[in-house]
Amino acid sequence: MYKAKVNNVSQFDVDLLSDLNQLDILHLNSGNFHVIKGNKSFQVAVLKAEPETKTLILKVNGSQYTVTLQDKMDLLFEKLGIIKGKGLKINDLKAPMPGLVLDVKVGIGQQIQKGDPLLVLEAMKMENVLKAQGDGIIKSIEVKQGDAVEKGSVLIKFQ
Repeated sequence: MYKAKVNNVSQFDVDLLSDLNQLDILHLNSGNFHVIKGNKSFQVAVLKAEPETKTLILKVNGSQYTVTLQDKMDLLFEKLGIIKGKGLKINDLKAPMPGLVLDVKVGIGQQIQKGDPLLVLEAMKMENVLKAQGDGIIKSIEVKQGDAVEKGSVLIKFQ
């Protein structure tokens, strides 16, 4: 299941297997298709495809549309404040679950790399080491050792 956005305006759920089975698709040539859905006919041209961002720019019957798909992981990254693209751009680190901050492993101004441990969060009697999802610099630390945090709370902000 995917969330689809068209022109960054409309958003709806898409089940690719089920939805594609409802279409009659004829591949005409490189990037051009004739599609029939129900009793309607569409000329579709794929103008640009960006697999890393799951974005397509399509021309359908003369009108241009930008379609972006998000799967479960993309939605989770977005919820945690991580933007995926050609490289991960980290805005902030949010608590993935409620818990207790056991240790803060970084300091303000510190340069970090993907995979570096940032913080230890205890949740349900388990220690969870939250690691950097990309390179960056610590802008601020919003919690300290001993703080109780709720799911979605901002823990660390990045430049």
